[in-house]
Amino acid sequence: MQLPRLTMLDAYMRMQRIRNFEERIVTEFSSGEIPGFIHSYLGQEASAVGTCMHLDDDDYIGSTHRGHGHCIAKGADLKAMMAELYGKRDGLCRGKGGSMHIADLSKGMLGANAIVGGSPPLVLGAALTAKTRRNGKVAVAFTGDGGSNQGTVFEAMNMAVVLKLPAIFIIENNGFGEGTAASYACGTDDLAARAAAFGMPAVAVDGTDFFAVHDAVGEAVALARAGGGPSTVETRCPRFTGHFVGDPQHYRANGEVDVLRRDADPLTLIRRRLIDAGVFDAEQFDALDRDVAAEIDEAVAFARAAPIPDEADLLADVYISYR
Repeated sequence: MQLPRLTMLDAYMRMQRIRNFEERIVTEFSSGEIPGFIHSYLGQEASAVGTCMHLDDDDYIGSTHRGHGHCIAKGADLKAMMAELYGKRDGLCRGKGGSMHIADLSKGMLGANAIVGGSPPLVLGAALTAKTRRNGKVAVAFTGDGGSNQGTVFEAMNMAVVLKLPAIFIIENNGFGEGTAASYACGTDDLAARAAAFGMPAVAVDGTDFFAVHDAVGEAVALARAGGGPSTVETRCPRFTGHFVGDPQHYRANGEVDVLRRDADPLTLIRRRLIDAGVFDAEQFDALDRDVAAEIDEAVAFARAAPIPDEADLLADVYISYR
């Protein structure tokens, strides 16, 4: 744990923002305030933050259908994010993207993606741009254990190696592709090894441990920025919720989630580690938690008060003219 104190503070705050945001939108969605579908990122906070701490606004990420955590970790505005989920005009995508297609190009967030395994081939373009321009930037593709079985993902990995692109593949293995266990759907329990077969460095880490993710992705980013080509990091981070909000999760054992929340909570783990190391004390963490809760309250109030799109907005920002 060699990180500066302020860096660790930033990491905890980003993780807590994701946790509070996700818990609040579950409540808002369940009460009928938010339209559409919600896929919660609860339990995976360390994966997004441990990755995005190495990136700046000019580095790109591609997300999954479970993309709120990636957005927040990359620095997207909480109020504009909440407004987007509410379908409001002041949202990041002016209310047209919603949860499953939320994006923020100003932060290099290319968008959540309803296509399973859709992010890796998309990110190839961003990585090729970075290599062509020789600007030292990287592109990170998030996908899940289910998405990792897609042929497009394998094709993207192979092309990244062939072209030696500054691309990093993050496989967030949360244990299930929708309701199908990874232990059943994947031919191996080592998803990183499949990526390594294409000729790139690949490791699997505890995705509930911010420091483990941060160290592994840091090496991958440094290699990519130096022209060393792509890498893969598999983060094993069990999700705390179902595939979507409302999923009865009959495919999980009784008490499984309770055990995960007790023993594999990324927020509890980083908080305990930093307290034990004397970096922060419990009272300081409690104060930070209150600050984050207030931020989320403000975001919800902003989203509720924001205007809804009108008919004239329907065709705006749909096509672009290159004339």
